Amino acid sequence: MSASAPQSADAAPAAGRAPAHVAIIMDGNGRWAHARGLSRSEGHREGLKATRRAVEFFANRGVRALTLFAFSSENWQRPQSEVDALFDLFVTAIEAELPELSEKGIRLRFIGERADFPQPLQQRMAEAEAATAENEVMTLVVALGYGGRWDILQAAQRWLRDSPGDAPDPERFEDYLSTAGLPPVDMLIRTGGEQRISNFLLWQSAYAELVFLDALWPDVTEQELSGTLETYLKRQRRFGRTPHQAEAGNA
Repeated sequence: MSASAPQSADAAPAAGRAPAHVAIIMDGNGRWAHARGLSRSEGHREGLKATRRAVEFFANRGVRALTLFAFSSENWQRPQSEVDALFDLFVTAIEAELPELSEKGIRLRFIGERADFPQPLQQRMAEAEAATAENEVMTLVVALGYGGRWDILQAAQRWLRDSPGDAPDPERFEDYLSTAGLPPVDMLIRTGGEQRISNFLLWQSAYAELVFLDALWPDVTEQELSGTLETYLKRQRRFGRTPHQAEAGNA
């Protein structure tokens, strides 16, 4: 399953129909670098350019929240040299991008277990969240040290501390997830040709439309991002209803 190419990179979805929350598994930086005889770190730096394109693209199309999978709880298993280089890149990227994000009214938010991160990175994350807390155009969520099962488990633990003996209520339970206050994921995109969600936003993506792109993350263009929106708009979201019910409900 892949997004079809759009006629124009500037094409936007019909008014009021844009997904409220888009999530992206940015896969392929390492393979992009390997194919060019470069280090994986070079691939991650090139991937940052694609990240800028995606943030600007979705912010300009009425998306309320964009969540990017930057470093999973499983990525700790990677070579230490790559992990260290990623953390240095995160710090540099936050410092470099913060002024423009603030200018464009984008709120920056981080989710995941950050306790094991280097202190300079933790500090930059907290400062960036505070500096953009009042921005309202779009919330950019960066998942660092994140895993979907971790998220559900930490939410359950917090629930038990606050409401011992009470059975979890689905709507209230969402307030304990790391994405509290954000809408559910409407569209989840994965690049790099793989077709799995890799423990990403498991609860939040229960009814997400999945779109898989063959392009490696550094190669993803505005045209391909526009194609994902066209793919999304062509799908009928039924949420358990019959096609007729869904059509009547969306009329």
